[in-house]
Amino acid sequence: MTTSPSKPVANKSQPQRVVESIQARILNGELKTGDRIPPEPSLMEEFSVSRTVVREAMSSLQASGFVKTRHGIGTFVLERTGSASLLSAPPQELHVKQTLAMLELRISLESEAAHLAALRRTDAHLAVMREALLSYRSNWQAGKSTVEDDYRFHAEIAAATDNQYFLEVLGNLGNATLRSHSHEGIEQTKPKVTTGQFGEALPILSDGKETAQREHEAIFDAIARQDAASAKAAMFMHLSNSRERLRRKIEPA
Repeated sequence: MTTSPSKPVANKSQPQRVVESIQARILNGELKTGDRIPPEPSLMEEFSVSRTVVREAMSSLQASGFVKTRHGIGTFVLERTGSASLLSAPPQELHVKQTLAMLELRISLESEAAHLAALRRTDAHLAVMREALLSYRSNWQAGKSTVEDDYRFHAEIAAATDNQYFLEVLGNLGNATLRSHSHEGIEQTKPKVTTGQFGEALPILSDGKETAQREHEAIFDAIARQDAASAKAAMFMHLSNSRERLRRKIEPA
């Protein structure tokens, strides 16, 4: 994986900057339903903005249904309702065929998101993506679930588009498909090991996980070097392959 200097992002209003940052934390799971949003003084310091800016941002988040302010207590993350709730349904309510259908939708949307992310990403976005990929490999090698890492990687690409609508729609689609089960459709079992040239134990990743990891890294590398066309193609290939891996798992040959 490689990195390159970030390309300057078009200026945005201060409230919008706060709104999109909080939205990203909610959609990538950093802030969960019921969690309290950091208090005004903390947000003022974090974003170097005035109290008025923070309050405007909180009003916008409340109007869009992300948070609710309880006067004298604080501002808290709301459970997504309405149309969004259809996309973020609990795992037991999401049928595998629905997951396949959502993956088909994600192929188009996330391919364009990767294209935009390559043009607009910052070093901070790259750092989160890189951390998610490293955690993905580490957790799989330890026999742990990689679903959250997969989700975080895709959610951060949506955040890097610098478009709040991509962030919200793809965040909810990812929440539905990725949190229902790994869309790679592979059991979360501890991998077999082999011995390296120096006698060290090396895990053998299953073909599906190894392939998915290589696809993730191809997406990351293209975004890092700001190659929009390659990022779009790499994402298209990754999600198309993911759909086929899941389809092969659930449909008899």
